[in-house]
Amino acid sequence: MSPARRLEDLSALLAREGWAERPVAVLDLDAFDANAQDLVRRAAGTPLRVASKSLRVRTLLERVLARPGFAGILAFTLPEALWLVAHGARDVVVAYPTAERGALRRLASRPEALEAITLMIDETAQADLILDAIEDLAPAGRIRVALELDVSYAPLPGVRFGALRSPVRTPAQAARLTREILARPRLQLVGLMAYEGHIAGVTDVAPGPYGAAVRTMKRLSRPDVAARRAEAVAAVRELAELEFVNGGGTGSIESTAAEEAVTEIAAGSGLLGSGLFSSYRDFAPRPALLLGASVVRRPAPGAATLLGGGWIASGVPGPDRLPRILHPGGLRFAPQEAAGEVQTPVLGPAADALRVGDTVWLQHAKAGEPAEHFGQYVLVRGEEILGTVPTYRGEGAVFL
Repeated sequence: MSPARRLEDLSALLAREGWAERPVAVLDLDAFDANAQDLVRRAAGTPLRVASKSLRVRTLLERVLARPGFAGILAFTLPEALWLVAHGARDVVVAYPTAERGALRRLASRPEALEAITLMIDETAQADLILDAIEDLAPAGRIRVALELDVSYAPLPGVRFGALRSPVRTPAQAARLTREILARPRLQLVGLMAYEGHIAGVTDVAPGPYGAAVRTMKRLSRPDVAARRAEAVAAVRELAELEFVNGGGTGSIESTAAEEAVTEIAAGSGLLGSGLFSSYRDFAPRPALLLGASVVRRPAPGAATLLGGGWIASGVPGPDRLPRILHPGGLRFAPQEAAGEVQTPVLGPAADALRVGDTVWLQHAKAGEPAEHFGQYVLVRGEEILGTVPTYRGEGAVFL
């Protein structure tokens, strides 16, 4: 079935079942499950840790973790991790350092949380803040921590590809931080993380010189990432046992899985197949999260106006952060308004066929961020609406 036909059928299904609310977020379980299966195939036996920020729906986290090939959650804040553990999660790595003293105190006072949650550290100041926050508390157990290694690509002085994350770049720096952690008895070093975002999170299908440059950068940087990660892991393992070495993301699964030093791979966006992940050469996830907005105005020939639609993705502002218009085809955003907070004009010959009340289907550029705008997702499988599931926001949980 063509994507256009699928969306036409979806509009008809919602109308037939009396689902009138707009905007609406629909989660296609067939696409979600197919994407999960493809991620496992690509990982070729390396376990996948689910990046919760790319879902932000507990039901979906539980669904994917029930599948073979997935194990554990990569959370984005400590309060989120504590909330997930309170709802039954048992293996949660917080991917970013925390300075939230109240959350640290809650962690230190809950034995089940101490067993389940691992914090991220990339400098001694973070370790000292953790210890200072819990100094007056009777120890209920040691706090599990992992250190983060920076594997951004810097081929020349002043040239850098990758996110500004950890200051730990070399095996010697990793060993030095390991010794600092081991010198603090209330901390327990259990893991290492190294995220090659310049490979996993950068699209590479653009035509012309830019696309060629991105592909060249990825090709040249992969050996550098693998070598530095392996050397750092070896240096740390001379001092401490590691339960896990986490790397990669949806866009780098194959190359990350090929590294012997890596024991697990982070993945999340590929489950929902968001807009930014439709532009990779080596894989093509199915759009699983579909956002429907109603036509509420016909302001001029060749124009129709949607209610809402201004779901702009985080990151460097640009056209790639706008939602993609999936259906009807032949529509574009008005250049002076783009996707607006309350109203979103769409232009093109297809607009003349739209009527007030019709649905225009959009796809968010990022996978998890729509959950901050919708309280629930409508679950669809085939030609059946299965019900709704709450997002984090729908459960009253907002972490960032």
